[in-house]
Amino acid sequence: MLTHDEVKQSADFLRGKLPFIPEIGIVLGSGLGPLAEEIEQPVCIPYGDIPHFRVSTAPDHAGRLVCGTLSGRRIVCMQGRLHGYEGYAPDEIAYPVYVLKELGVGALIVTNASGGINTGFEVGDFMLIEDHINLTGKSPLTGANDASLGTRFPDMFAYAPALREKALTAAEQCGTVLRRGVYIGVNGPQFETPAEIRAFRTLGADAVGMSTVFEVIAAAHCGLPVLGIAMITNMAAGVLNKPLSGAEVNEIAEKRGGVFRSYVKTLVETL
Repeated sequence: MLTHDEVKQSADFLRGKLPFIPEIGIVLGSGLGPLAEEIEQPVCIPYGDIPHFRVSTAPDHAGRLVCGTLSGRRIVCMQGRLHGYEGYAPDEIAYPVYVLKELGVGALIVTNASGGINTGFEVGDFMLIEDHINLTGKSPLTGANDASLGTRFPDMFAYAPALREKALTAAEQCGTVLRRGVYIGVNGPQFETPAEIRAFRTLGADAVGMSTVFEVIAAAHCGLPVLGIAMITNMAAGVLNKPLSGAEVNEIAEKRGGVFRSYVKTLVETL
């Protein structure tokens, strides 16, 4: 169960370690962790050192907070996140979002590696998440509500329109094509079946992944403006009639990583 007391303990610990109060938080998804290496004068804190944090076990997720400057802005970055398929409960996955808000972060960028459902997309595309469908059947808000964290029944018009406009502007500035679409979140860790992907397309989803939705629910709950960017690292099951693999996800993320990092640095500068 989420409590403000635990969130405050985590934030107080971090205040003693970080060089400043961060302005912007960034959550880095699978294969996108190298962006943290672009942060200047970084202070790195493993999740395991932070009270009440859980430790990331997913491949290629470093599992640490990195704090420093990026494009002249004060950043705190989650280099790797937590997932339900690791065995973590939704509130454990969402917990860092509340800590970032308690630290003073004023905007949150969540990124992920996704499978493309929209047949107009291509591998390597970036997608602005305009909305999501939570198909996990779970919520980080299940259980008693601590009103000091947020309201019992938060509105889920979650992806801040003003931040979405800035994301589109940043894409124009750096010449990056930014698709728009709906993200559908599932449990994993298995990839989806072709029949599931056809069903998701019927529901209106453009991309699918195993993260993000709990973090965004938490951001909406605690009043933290959030922006979501997905990198299409593979086309979803049945779209290209080829088997899927985690290796492909990381390969594409690495191949497109330079463009992604350039875009996020431009985006951060505009926020």
